[in-house]
Amino acid sequence: MLKEILSISGKPGLFKLISQGKNMFLAESLVDQKKIPVYPRDKVVSLGDISVFTEDEDIPLYVVFTNIKIKENEKPIQFSSSIQPSELRSYFETVLPEFDKDRVYPSDIKKMMNWYNLLINSGITDFEKKENGEEAAGETLPVDPEETPEAK
Repeated sequence: MLKEILSISGKPGLFKLISQGKNMFLAESLVDQKKIPVYPRDKVVSLGDISVFTEDEDIPLYVVFTNIKIKENEKPIQFSSSIQPSELRSYFETVLPEFDKDRVYPSDIKKMMNWYNLLINSGITDFEKKENGEEAAGETLPVDPEETPEAK
C-alpha cells in the first residue's frame, strides 16, 4: 500500500498516486484531496521505498508503521510539535528498539510520526507490503546442489 503514497520535496504532507502519464503523473494530497501534476524535475519518494537504519539491517517503513499502529491501538500519535529530541528517541525506541541512534535523527523520527498520523487520519491503516510476488521473493529455501536435476 505504501508504494502508492508519495512524499514530494517542497510540498507539505503526503500524496497518493492517481495516474501516470508519459512525462508526468497525477497525485492527490492526503490533507486536502487536491490533485496536482508531478513532473520529472520534482523530487519524489515512495514511502514503500523508504527504510530505517538499524544496528543490523535496514527495516522497511511499513514495519515501523505497523509497530506504531500496534503500540497506539490504530490511533494517531499524540505529541507536541515542540517535542524534545530525547523524547522522540525514547518513543522511537519503544517502536523499534534496534534503530541506529547515530544515523536516525530526531527530525527523521518526527517526520515518520507525522507521516503515520497523516496516513491514519486519511483512513490508510494497512501498511503491509502487497505488491505482486514481492512477499515471496527473498523467502525461497536454499537449494542443495546435489538435489537439483542437473546434479543427478
